[in-house]
Amino acid sequence: MSELHKFLFEGLPVRGMLVRLTDSWREVLRRREVVGAHPPELRALLGEMAAAAVLMQSNIKFNGALVLQVFGDGPVKLAVAEVQPDLSFRATAKLVGEVPEGAKLEAMLNVHGQGRCAITLDPKDRLPGQQPYQGVVPLHGDQREPLQNLSEVLEHYMLQSEQLDTKMILFANDEIAAGLLIQRLPMQGEGNLEGQGKRDEDDIGLSDAFNRISMLASTLTSEELLGLDAETVLRRLFWEETVRRFEPLAPEFACSCSTGRVGQMLKGLGREEVDSVLAERGKVEIGCEFCGQQYHFDAVDVGELFAAEHAQAGGSGTVQ
Repeated sequence: MSELHKFLFEGLPVRGMLVRLTDSWREVLRRREVVGAHPPELRALLGEMAAAAVLMQSNIKFNGALVLQVFGDGPVKLAVAEVQPDLSFRATAKLVGEVPEGAKLEAMLNVHGQGRCAITLDPKDRLPGQQPYQGVVPLHGDQREPLQNLSEVLEHYMLQSEQLDTKMILFANDEIAAGLLIQRLPMQGEGNLEGQGKRDEDDIGLSDAFNRISMLASTLTSEELLGLDAETVLRRLFWEETVRRFEPLAPEFACSCSTGRVGQMLKGLGREEVDSVLAERGKVEIGCEFCGQQYHFDAVDVGELFAAEHAQAGGSGTVQ
């Protein structure tokens, strides 16, 4: 079963999380196979994105969706992972070219330096006029060097947006998508264990405790993170530290698509456009990019869809 483990280092201003997506990640890949599997390099990236998005969603108190996107000018046009407050997640990608064997982030999305990473927080209950919050960073470092791994991009994002030292380890294969996040606690509030009166950004890179824990985390290999259970990983890495763990949470795959949502999309296209598809193909077929679910609308379905819209608008009679 997929698990997320949160933990603190007793007496140190450092927190951590470890996620292992197992059955839920395999379900994402199984559904994708229905319409054609992605190349292994892209599957690995999507797995890392799913693990990272679950880690980041669980790291904030936010009643809404966290959406992690990478997009650019390579054979991968867009890759997306979305996580809800209950840690249900989904992921997909749009491929427009051939992914080179062994390709990293630059070769997939940042061929000409136009790649970007965006993190969007979309509230469930938006106030009138309220827009989702979005932060965007390029897929290169401070010296404009291309970043090859998603973990480096997200560490850079957290440093810029939150002014917090963050270490992230991400690996994925066709069986497991996993991640480890280590973060220096912010100065404000109960998490401040090293002193008062300084801004968070003043401590960037200067916490001996975080630097030590981060170095230990950096020794974690893909074989260990993907092959060992959470308890074994934490014991091997931090056997000299006092680690306080919390009850694990259970991320799971879930998709928010539905017949009703697809119907609303068809209404947005307009009756004339939908009728033209019916005339050409005899039915309207739409597949969900995230879960592969196929939705079919015949002439009767379309007639009922627009008849209901007409009735809600106060009209009368039948829609032709």
